[in-house]
Amino acid sequence: MPMPTCAIRHRRRTRPTRYTSPARTTDSAVRDNSFTTTPDGKTDVLVYHARDYRDIQGDSLNDPNRHTRAQVIHWKADGTPDFGEPAADRGKVAAKPLFRDPVFDGAADPVVVYTGASGRWTMLYTNRRANVREANGVTWVHGTHIGIAESLDAGATWKYAGTADIELPPEMGGKNATHWAPDVVRDDAGVYHMFLTVVPGIFDTWEHPRYIVHLTSRDLRTWRDPRKISLPTEHAIDASLIRLPSGGWRMFYNNESDKKSIWYADSPDLEHWTDRGKLIADERGEGPKAFRWRGKWWLIIDVWHGLAVYRSDDGERWSRQPGTLLEKPGKGEDDQVIGGHPDVVVSGDRAYLFYFTHPGRKEGVKADNYETRRSAIQVVELQQNGDWLTADRDAPTRIALRPD
Repeated sequence: MPMPTCAIRHRRRTRPTRYTSPARTTDSAVRDNSFTTTPDGKTDVLVYHARDYRDIQGDSLNDPNRHTRAQVIHWKADGTPDFGEPAADRGKVAAKPLFRDPVFDGAADPVVVYTGASGRWTMLYTNRRANVREANGVTWVHGTHIGIAESLDAGATWKYAGTADIELPPEMGGKNATHWAPDVVRDDAGVYHMFLTVVPGIFDTWEHPRYIVHLTSRDLRTWRDPRKISLPTEHAIDASLIRLPSGGWRMFYNNESDKKSIWYADSPDLEHWTDRGKLIADERGEGPKAFRWRGKWWLIIDVWHGLAVYRSDDGERWSRQPGTLLEKPGKGEDDQVIGGHPDVVVSGDRAYLFYFTHPGRKEGVKADNYETRRSAIQVVELQQNGDWLTADRDAPTRIALRPD
């Protein structure tokens, strides 16, 4: 974080003086500083306001992340201030539930993406028609497009921002296609790539084809140029992408034709894919999420009684963590059930698990109604305990998403 940029008054032990930083700019993230002391008068404190990024949209005085901060300041032998390193902002406590869709109340399968230099984050999510009054079979999980929510406070609160404009040809269902489980990555040219599960219509059973379609966008709103990914099954869902250290990309997905096992494919350019076959042979699941964190590869899979965790040193040989995350219900609002189909955002040394819940699907409940269909997005910070991951969903989650 840059040095304060405006003239500031500070308090020395002997006499007051004035210090002006050598550079003054109009787009710095730290501004308008003052000094005070702790109540005992023994420690000097720097008070300032700042945001976590430089560039903003609109009026800087209306920027929502321009918060007041304070930290202890020290003094050099010549009487000038030693600002040191800014103290890390642990973030605001995330809302619980984090987000509910105001239209259908069926938000699920989130993916969280940094929008740009303005501090804005975008969540794209599956949106099932939980509140539809009459639905035969599983038609209520069909017939909707990808929902969008936005956060201006580093992930702590989210507001509904509409529906993604995704254009598909008639052979993929056109405007009547069902959109599920997006994953989004950004290439080096600044283009966003979505890998979307498409069901070519609205159906009352799970027996119809579904496949993964690649689209591109510049703004995370309008998605064009759809291309079906060639995979060895007509029942491929839930893509999750990760960059390979050697170059290129890897996509994990759920092959429903193979007893819902996790398969993977590799690509040098996000366009041409070579399927590599089955990755996890001893466990069924869906919604895989791959990420790298603290020198390891991680893969989290929704196994319907919580989240299975796999760890790897090289992305090839995987070890299964004992037990599952989020199998034990939490205590918070809309969080008293198992967690499912996650995304993970790595932010510096911290990692956040975004997941969804069906709050009405508690043990012993067999009804199929609005209360058991509706869903909510939640977030919890991941912790590493020895070789494995933990997630305390009942602890307040302070979240401060930072672009990687």
